[in-house]
Amino acid sequence: MKKIVVINGHPNQNSFNSVIAESYINSAITSGAEVRYIAIGKLNFNPNLQFGYQQRMELEPDLVKALEDIQWSEHQVWIHPVWWLGMPAVMKGFFDRAFLPGIVFKTNKKGSSEGLLNAKSARIITTAGDLSLKAYEEEYQSSGLIQLKKGILEYCGISSIQDNFIGPLYELTENQRKEWLDTITRFAATDSL
Repeated sequence: MKKIVVINGHPNQNSFNSVIAESYINSAITSGAEVRYIAIGKLNFNPNLQFGYQQRMELEPDLVKALEDIQWSEHQVWIHPVWWLGMPAVMKGFFDRAFLPGIVFKTNKKGSSEGLLNAKSARIITTAGDLSLKAYEEEYQSSGLIQLKKGILEYCGISSIQDNFIGPLYELTENQRKEWLDTITRFAATDSL
């Protein structure tokens, strides 16, 4: 049984991102996976890494539980909207507070780092309200994807990362949204193998 954690970075639980998460979870469970869900917008934590790495802040219980779920998983699914070419502030705050040295990566005395989330795979599902994939890739060089994929997940040792972009959402018909949700259920079935 594959262990999958689905992480929704959209702060609004009534968003299309939540519908995507629900479709993915239902399909993964139907396909035999064991699934845990983290809705970052519902977590109770201070997103401000107030002292940088100079002084460790105590992790709130919601962050401790989220980290347990991430470390438990074999496959992670990160779902988030593109806001100002990156992720929502609460999602960035989640990484700042929870993805700490000694927990998801370590550095040696020479300054090189090693990821501690090895032997895990991931899928990134990004949505954009008024941005097309072509504009995201060509004009903005997939900046938000690079931050999450290379700057965070790969840095922490996760490999085999697939990414999917859905947008512009404002132009999608109800039928096109349904087609996307059907695609998401297929992704979940494949990821569950």
